[in-house]
Amino acid sequence: MKLPRRTFLRLAAGAAALPAWSPIASADTYPSRPVHIIVGYPPGGTADIVARLMGQWLSERLGTPFIIENRPGAATNLGTEMVVRAVPDGYTLLLITSANFINATLYEKLNFNFIRDIAPIVGLSREPAVMVVHPSVPAKTVPEFIAYAKANPGQINFASGGIGAPSHVFGELFKMLAGVNMVHVPYRGAGPALTGVLGNQTQVDFSPLSAAIEYVRTGKLRALAVSTATRSELLPDLPTMSEFVPDYEASNWYGIGTPGKTPTEVIDSLNKETNGVLADQRMKARIADLGETALGGSPTEAAKQIAEETEKWGKVVKFCGARAD
Repeated sequence: MKLPRRTFLRLAAGAAALPAWSPIASADTYPSRPVHIIVGYPPGGTADIVARLMGQWLSERLGTPFIIENRPGAATNLGTEMVVRAVPDGYTLLLITSANFINATLYEKLNFNFIRDIAPIVGLSREPAVMVVHPSVPAKTVPEFIAYAKANPGQINFASGGIGAPSHVFGELFKMLAGVNMVHVPYRGAGPALTGVLGNQTQVDFSPLSAAIEYVRTGKLRALAVSTATRSELLPDLPTMSEFVPDYEASNWYGIGTPGKTPTEVIDSLNKETNGVLADQRMKARIADLGETALGGSPTEAAKQIAEETEKWGKVVKFCGARAD
């Protein structure tokens, strides 16, 4: 997901203003050399900024640079496999995203098993999506939209960032739970998908909040609901989808993982330090600027969240019959 240029520059500047690296760790403790965090997306999106924020703060706390490497390709699978094949010593980490959960079912043949081959360290944050429609759509609430969609089956096009993208399965979950028939129109990324709705080529999108919020605020798009179980502080008057569609919850999930056989003491050390970063009010403010909620917790809790998300999105992928190109 590509952020608007102004938003990206502001948040990137915030990252640059974070505490600089200082050599405070001794050479005989982990980490004693630079740590690489692999991001399966290009620079400039939310995943990239989350990784860079976390990398700078971990550099400060541990006294060793945490270097961000962008390895986009195959819907994050290239970067994920790179980490799976890396030496399990804690020096190659993965920024885990919702794409990892979706890909487990979307791709029939992967060269790895994500749950088996990646050891979770900690959950970092959750980002809501927002259901937005073109202003010409005669629905101002989710119930009105459902009624409109049922009265016009197969006549409403919903955009996404591509087959299997979070915005795709978020829309398919809505179709499944609300019992409506909409036509999926995949684009090459969240930005082009939003452009499609802005131009009324498509009528609805389940967009990352950070990408859509300025269009909502200026009235170019109408927001009907946020996808998370709780309302967003950035749009506090906007209801949640679950207020109208029971059991609906969807969010972009970010976390950190490492190759599966990484020593427990390294995982525990990284978990402790990352939780310390997430507890800092300045970091919480940076994450809130992205429209996200900080997570944290134990590796076991992160593993539970990953297993639940993987199972959930596997059911949705099977429901819609999606397959990777």
